[in-house]
Amino acid sequence: MDLTTYLKINPADSVVVCLQTKQKGEIIEVDGQRITINQDTPAGHKILVKDVAKDEDIIKYGYPIGHAQQSLKAGDWVNEHNLKTNLSGTLEYTYNPIGEELNIANEGRTFQGYKRKNGDVGIRNEIWIVPTVGCVNGIAEKLAEKLRQETNCQGIDAVNAWHHNYGCSQLSGDHENTRKILRDICQHPNAGAVLVLSLGCENNQPDDFMAMLGDYDKSRIRLLVTQKVKGNEIEEGMRILRELYDIVSKDRREEVSVSELRIGLKCGGSDGFSGITANPLVGEFSDWLVAQGGTSVLTEVPEMFGAEPILMNRCRTEEIFQQTVSMINNFKEYFLSHGEPVGENPSPGNKAGGISTLEDKALGCVQKCGKAPVSGVMEYGDRLQNKGLNLLSAPGNDLVAATALAASGCHLVLFTTGRGTPFGTFIPTMKIATNPTLAKNKPNWVDFSAGQLLEGCTMQELLPEFIDKVIAIANGQPTKNEENDYREISIFKNGITL
Repeated sequence: MDLTTYLKINPADSVVVCLQTKQKGEIIEVDGQRITINQDTPAGHKILVKDVAKDEDIIKYGYPIGHAQQSLKAGDWVNEHNLKTNLSGTLEYTYNPIGEELNIANEGRTFQGYKRKNGDVGIRNEIWIVPTVGCVNGIAEKLAEKLRQETNCQGIDAVNAWHHNYGCSQLSGDHENTRKILRDICQHPNAGAVLVLSLGCENNQPDDFMAMLGDYDKSRIRLLVTQKVKGNEIEEGMRILRELYDIVSKDRREEVSVSELRIGLKCGGSDGFSGITANPLVGEFSDWLVAQGGTSVLTEVPEMFGAEPILMNRCRTEEIFQQTVSMINNFKEYFLSHGEPVGENPSPGNKAGGISTLEDKALGCVQKCGKAPVSGVMEYGDRLQNKGLNLLSAPGNDLVAATALAASGCHLVLFTTGRGTPFGTFIPTMKIATNPTLAKNKPNWVDFSAGQLLEGCTMQELLPEFIDKVIAIANGQPTKNEENDYREISIFKNGITL
């Protein structure tokens, strides 16, 4: 019998996770009990370690991940065909604060960042072109390419145009979401300078939009309304961009405390190892960063369903608890208002990787935020106000959620994945593989392998290496998405398009 090819995550669990593929007829020993495998079971998937009756809860991470759809025997492969979610509608919650504080030393670490005039700090020094409306996307892309060719990005990190579909033909909430995200991009400290590019007749009127920016640095954020240009708007755009380049290319990195770092936490293309390797590693990092005085942000609200009481009871105050309750139930109401159930989130790739229900996914997802108290809750499009661990309202969709994290003011997104994905948002998007196979097969996508935890490396050994990697990226080391120039934004849409 091989005792090293499965994992029981919590003593209360009624399943173990296969670390390697198991064949029918194999025997494993769990808590002194010999269990015969009843079906071939892939790595990352669950095997039942006790008999359960129909409708009985199945436990993983110490919590229910759904109920059995029929009577099952010890040794059975538990998957989406015999396990069903317990989730339905909105719930009432009771605040039972845990009050656990971190016991992690402040190491006084620093990184090399760009200090901005308003006191903020960036980890990149880029020139961005931000269209106020999708009608000028083509002009924005052409301007970005011309500046890249003309300067070869000497003295700066990149030139990017953040194209999108909106800025007009939207109503109320959707229109304001678009304006807020575009405002947040313009104000982001990773941008040394921004050209706001407008058409002129759009709903997102340029003067009103610029007023949203508040007291901004007018030498580094400039507006061009293309309908007002007499003649060639490309020539006028390049004139402004050259002026911005002359300013930004003189910026230099300076030593900054890691307490200034703001890190987004995201998972996508998850598998059965996500909640065992990469997500807990990111959670350990999040706790470390919070202990240094820094900030982390967890989003993907639908992927909290089933694990939300864990987060609620870590809220520092009753007020933050109530904000978290509203965030969860409002997102459930959003699902229900469209006639959709709240528990059907796992994708085909999730299921193939060993995640069978939304609770299964959520309990792995929240591992990314460690054990730190929740210090703040943000609505979609809000910018960070509180240090420590924050929750952000946004959907689970990778592009939308990562854009929301970046827009909140995060410098970098830590993105765990078991299936792999190449994309990046408008800030560096660091991919952390949950398993060694992905890291080996996709080195052009993956920045760090948490799969080392399946190969004998301990969390205590791996965490310092991971911290060093994150700081290296903050210092300017490019992520794979930056090397590949895979960068984009996606804005949340709920209502109609006119």
